[in-house]
Amino acid sequence: MIDPKGLRAYCEAQADALLGCLRQAVEIESPSQNKVAVDRLANFFAREFKKRGAEVRLLPHATAGSAVVAEFWGEARRERPILLLGHLDTVWDVGTLAAMPFRVHAGRAYGPGIYDMKAGIVCGLWAVRALQACKITPPGPVRFFLNADEEISSVAFRKEILAEARRARAVLVLEPAAAQGALKTARKGVGEFTLTVRGRSAHAGVNPSAGVNAISEMARQILRVEKLARPTRGLTLNVNVIQGGTRSNVIPEIVTARIDVRVPTARDRLWIEKKMRALRPVHPEARLEIAGGVNRPPMERKMAIALFRKAREWGRQMGLDLKEAATGGGSDGNLTAALGIPTLDGLGGTGDGAHARHEHVIIRELPQRAALLAALLASL
Repeated sequence: MIDPKGLRAYCEAQADALLGCLRQAVEIESPSQNKVAVDRLANFFAREFKKRGAEVRLLPHATAGSAVVAEFWGEARRERPILLLGHLDTVWDVGTLAAMPFRVHAGRAYGPGIYDMKAGIVCGLWAVRALQACKITPPGPVRFFLNADEEISSVAFRKEILAEARRARAVLVLEPAAAQGALKTARKGVGEFTLTVRGRSAHAGVNPSAGVNAISEMARQILRVEKLARPTRGLTLNVNVIQGGTRSNVIPEIVTARIDVRVPTARDRLWIEKKMRALRPVHPEARLEIAGGVNRPPMERKMAIALFRKAREWGRQMGLDLKEAATGGGSDGNLTAALGIPTLDGLGGTGDGAHARHEHVIIRELPQRAALLAALLASL
């Protein structure tokens, strides 16, 4: 028998311990491209999982930090596991703590990576602790997979994430909540195109007509790219980085542009990739090279709605009024949903400031999120 109010009461009684664990995690800085730092945090969580009786494996990588796989109730093989998905890495460089230390003020806890997404991992751990304390055994195993490089496109362990998802019956993503604690039922697909224009250099004063100006060609291509956006349906493209030219007296021979793309549906992904690769030069002697594409498929609402309704009902029994939201940012939940695995995102901490100096979580809501996770784990 699942007692949602009992789960919440346990988690609220554990609020200080939960916050203490979170502080330790925040004070282990873990930028994506610092292998030693991410390994340190992986070891910390591996120890915390082992303390609660998990079977834990560290997955090493030659260049990225280690990923963590931890399984609870592994003997319960009646069902496929529930996968709790998180990431260890943050966007903050080592040394950020000196200027942006962990601190508590007005009911909020601040620090680099606290919202995105160390609070979510700690809430997941306390969800397990709540089930253990209340002597509730989930119908199947509960597996954590903590990725090491989510903030830089999940390259190192993407194959392992997909394999874990295929074995799971559902995925709960420990990324931070949307505004007002809303759960994330849809995410746009995320990608990047690199457009390169090759022209021909020439002396800008002596013989400019002998050249093919790559910057001029790129300017015309950017206008074409911008017309491909469909903002009313959520498909956006933004040219965010341009590099080219050498000197003011030389007709530029080569220019590159990096183009961020966000797509709400799988159909939009196919459409925009086809349109981008169909671009042709305006100047007959210019050449275009188009690389890249959508590297995180969209997480469509249909893969989350059943899980959201269950979460909303458990929330109601705990006195919470949960809403749903869609977001333009991607997560590893995009990968699992695209496989056809039911996936619900945004189950981590509530707060604000992902990737920003005011990054924080609301302390009193952390136990509520842990209790909600516990109820879902016990009932799915």
